[in-house]
Amino acid sequence: VQLQASGGGLVQAGDSLRLSCAASGRTSSIDYMGWFRQAPGKEREFVAAINWSGDLIYYSDSVKDRFTISKENAKNLVFLQMNSLKPEDTAVYYCASKRGGVNYRVNYDYWGQGTEVTVSS
Repeated sequence: VQLQASGGGLVQAGDSLRLSCAASGRTSSIDYMGWFRQAPGKEREFVAAINWSGDLIYYSDSVKDRFTISKENAKNLVFLQMNSLKPEDTAVYYCASKRGGVNYRVNYDYWGQGTEVTVSS
């Protein structure tokens, strides 16, 4: 599986941004797609996840009600719509895929290269 994330940029607090992740290769092996982020000097953290059929969705408490994860199945695309962005959302955002398991927060198998999001105050 290959993952290509895009859509990051520099925005102001309160703005919106949409990240995209294109999956290719053995996408039939994917059970979950997830978004993670890593801020400078901090550990990588879970942001959101969606199962491949798109009917199970999970968010971290810090982004719930502001971010929306979705899929476009026909094109193997996963999106992260980020609204009401805050300076603390500044991070490199990674998409990832995993096969199997019930814990959607851990044990992802493949990772994209990351896309940087900077939110100025």
